[in-house]
Amino acid sequence: MKKIMITVGLTFSLLSLFGCHNKIFAQEQPFEAMQQSYKGVLPCADCSGIETSLFLQQDGTYILREVYQVKPKEDQAFAQYGKWARTADKLVLTEANGEKRYFRPVGDNLEMLDIHGDPIQSKTPHLAMHYQLQPAEQRMPETPMPLSGMVRYQADNVVFTDCTTGKVIPMATSSMLHKAYMNMPHSPDQLVFVSMDGHFQVEPGGDDGRGHKLLVADSNISLDPGKNCQ
Repeated sequence: MKKIMITVGLTFSLLSLFGCHNKIFAQEQPFEAMQQSYKGVLPCADCSGIETSLFLQQDGTYILREVYQVKPKEDQAFAQYGKWARTADKLVLTEANGEKRYFRPVGDNLEMLDIHGDPIQSKTPHLAMHYQLQPAEQRMPETPMPLSGMVRYQADNVVFTDCTTGKVIPMATSSMLHKAYMNMPHSPDQLVFVSMDGHFQVEPGGDDGRGHKLLVADSNISLDPGKNCQ
């Protein structure tokens, strides 16, 4: 077991992310850490850049928002939700479809790696900074992202269990979802598979003052009582 001393300040939070680990075994391990967010503009092959915001949640999930800068056309925004974990020296993001993205710590920043988890080779060394995200305080994005899971109505409460992360998340009131659920044959308190585009929002409160995370259903709501996450 080897300890890596990292600079004080914001990088201290990265100590819980990359601090104590075994160099021999590189399997992914879920872990807890303070909520962190990073931001930067990453290179793009067919646009002027990808404005990227990464939110690492304390429960081991992440939200990644990417805005493709395609001027003079309108910018195109996308978001995804998944799990984050670590290996000996990398941050691993696992998308809903199982694909992975890799980053590594560079000082206070996170540097994007290639699809194999190796450093991106650039012919011009100074361009390495273009692959880095910097620590940033920012609000959770409202860009809708594709989500699938099991939903259940219990009295006036709606609970969503995400298929990718297994996290149980309370949902904000949605007339569209409520109407679709009630118009479908189901037994009381039945878990029903749902796919939709949605986003997360944080409501004030909570014992630790961090607030409550709610899932908001935005559009493309589809229910299927004969399906489940498997």
